[in-house]
Amino acid sequence: MLQVFDAVVRHGGFSAAEAELNLSQSTISNHMSALEDRLGVVLCRRGRGGFQLTEEGRAIHEAAFRLNAALNDFSADVGTVKGKISGELRVGILDAVSDDPQNLLPEALARFRAVATDVKVVVAQEPAQDLQQKVRDGTYHCGIGVDLSPVDGLDQIPLYTETHSLYCGRTHPLFKTVTTDLVQAEVLELPFVQRGYLRNKTSRQNAFRDVAATVIQIEPQLLLIRSGQYVGFLPDHMAERWCAKGELRRFELPDFTYSAQFFLFTARDNRNSSLVTALIQAVRNAWKLP
Repeated sequence: MLQVFDAVVRHGGFSAAEAELNLSQSTISNHMSALEDRLGVVLCRRGRGGFQLTEEGRAIHEAAFRLNAALNDFSADVGTVKGKISGELRVGILDAVSDDPQNLLPEALARFRAVATDVKVVVAQEPAQDLQQKVRDGTYHCGIGVDLSPVDGLDQIPLYTETHSLYCGRTHPLFKTVTTDLVQAEVLELPFVQRGYLRNKTSRQNAFRDVAATVIQIEPQLLLIRSGQYVGFLPDHMAERWCAKGELRRFELPDFTYSAQFFLFTARDNRNSSLVTALIQAVRNAWKLP
């Protein structure tokens, strides 16, 4: 019943979950009613207004996710007792990292797969501000991202550095301006798109005075910058192909460039897990770390 509930939540309704569950809408409805009777709470509202989780339903869904993760970890622990790496490995990553040549996660996963063929691997994208805590609370066994703020109980291994620069779109007034004619004080007055999770940190983006748009991930930031209405920071590896197509322009000024260090995060209390140990070794081998 909890699995049915999870599918309904992920698909946003009963009918949308039919294909995944291979169940009729009436059967799904019966399962949901039975689950609500068992738990003694109303999990969702359904009717002409559409599907909507109640606050109790949201809390139960989060608890069900943790329960499923714990069951998968139990299966992995049983496999370890039997001398076999099995279960489910959950990895959290950030957006806009797949085209970075320094991101060797594909090679690391290939190495991991070679020694853990029976493990189901789940890779999910998370906002940067959530990744560390979700590794700490067990949602993910590990995560690859930036260290936004210290989280107790995490180990981190430095992997690589990502360079970010300031960009504007093809239709922006400064797109064709010669670099030597750019005045830093004037650039800082331009409409700027910021990443919301960096607003309270000491960062280059805090120098801009006209924060005209806010995002929590980099892909939406790219879209806004390409509109020609804003300037903003992007990873250089991501912007490179857009610059080659003439859609973006990089401001070649040292004060408009910064670096972000990426780490492998693991929960300290998971260090003896065979899954995590195998993944850490695969990462070390892929990045040629000691």
